[in-house]
Amino acid sequence: MNHDITQGKWEQIKGSIKEKWGDLTDDDIAQVNGNAQKMYGVLQEKYGRRREDAEREVNDFWAEQNRL
Repeated sequence: MNHDITQGKWEQIKGSIKEKWGDLTDDDIAQVNGNAQKMYGVLQEKYGRRREDAEREVNDFWAEQNRL
C-alpha cells in the first residue's frame, strides 16, 4: 500500500508528526517530505525501531490522519 501523501496534506500534518515523534527535527521532517519509505528510515534511525515496527507505526499514523 502506498502511503505517500500530497504536498498540501503534508503541510497540514507536519505539526502532528512533531507531536507524535518529538525527537524529529525540522530537517528530519523536511527529509521525509511526505514519503512513507523515508519516514520508516527516519524512525529507525532516531528511535532504533525495527523496520516492521516503523512501518506499522507510520501506517497507523497515516490512517489516523486520513480519518481526521
